[in-house]
Amino acid sequence: MTRLQEYATYREIKSQPEAWAQALDVTNASRSALLSADDYDMVIFTGCGSTYYLSLAAAALYQELTGRTARAVPASDLLLNPQTVVGRIVNPTYKTLLVAVSRSGTTTETVKAVEKFKQEQRGEVVVISNYDEVLSRLADVNIVISKGQEESIAQTRSFASMYVAVTAFCAHMAGRGDLLGEMNKLPEIGNWLIGNYESFAKEIGENLNFDRFYFLGSGIRYGLACEVNLKMKEMTLTHSEPFHFLEFRHGPMSMVNENAVVVGMLSDANRVHEVKVLAEMKMLGATVAALGESPSGMISDADVVFESGILESVRGVLYLPVLQLMAFYRSVAKGLNPDRPNNLTAVVKLEL
Repeated sequence: MTRLQEYATYREIKSQPEAWAQALDVTNASRSALLSADDYDMVIFTGCGSTYYLSLAAAALYQELTGRTARAVPASDLLLNPQTVVGRIVNPTYKTLLVAVSRSGTTTETVKAVEKFKQEQRGEVVVISNYDEVLSRLADVNIVISKGQEESIAQTRSFASMYVAVTAFCAHMAGRGDLLGEMNKLPEIGNWLIGNYESFAKEIGENLNFDRFYFLGSGIRYGLACEVNLKMKEMTLTHSEPFHFLEFRHGPMSMVNENAVVVGMLSDANRVHEVKVLAEMKMLGATVAALGESPSGMISDADVVFESGILESVRGVLYLPVLQLMAFYRSVAKGLNPDRPNNLTAVVKLEL
């Protein structure tokens, strides 16, 4: 265990519930500066890499909670192909809110996209970040979670902290104070999950007989499936892909064999359909790992059981720590450095 503590990634994954708590505090402190979903015709969530995947999850959640239009786009598209996102003509009666998410607050595409959005007077900007940098200074509302800062390149603690913040933001915009209250339980449950299921993550992660991973998540969980897939790719250089549950049947399941791990992020409403997909993959030889809440009054069909009692809309962050640990342990087992994935830097800066 002492050797594991030498890795910043390990320390950051294990300590992330503290950053979740700060994310809730900082976002709640910003609530007076925020309006409500009814004040905007559309909300755009944007980021790059991990934070684009966070934006996918955020846009789905925002639309689910508020019933208002939201979409997620990579910051590069907002910058270079704005006509596909906001149109060519500024309509002063059409109210758009841009939520820009960036760990560093200095990612070139995101900074440039926000600058252009403001120069064209497209609307207000909310920034969610872990550093008070140039992006934060462009914001109308600024949410900085400093305890999410990281030494490692691959985002773990930072991503989770910003996802908690954006979840609280969506709940506030929907006028759902009850959900905000529920979220206060997240840090305690997060610590419990990490302690209870680290060995499960280690067992799968260290098994180098596996050569491909598939992460399944639908609805508000698809963006999270994309993110944990990215962690597996970055840290372990393993073939890994994300899919919506039922989409996995339409071709990708041809890749399933005894060397495959299929990870399922189970929902409440559609669990019966999702469990059937996992059962089919198991019959094809895959090792299946399912994560989800324990069904009320039933024996759980999940391998990682949250036992949180938290409403589904705001407990999404609980899917992350065990799967981050799975990627970490696989990286170490392969003799790689999880803190410094191949060919990557912590911040992408471009000449644009």
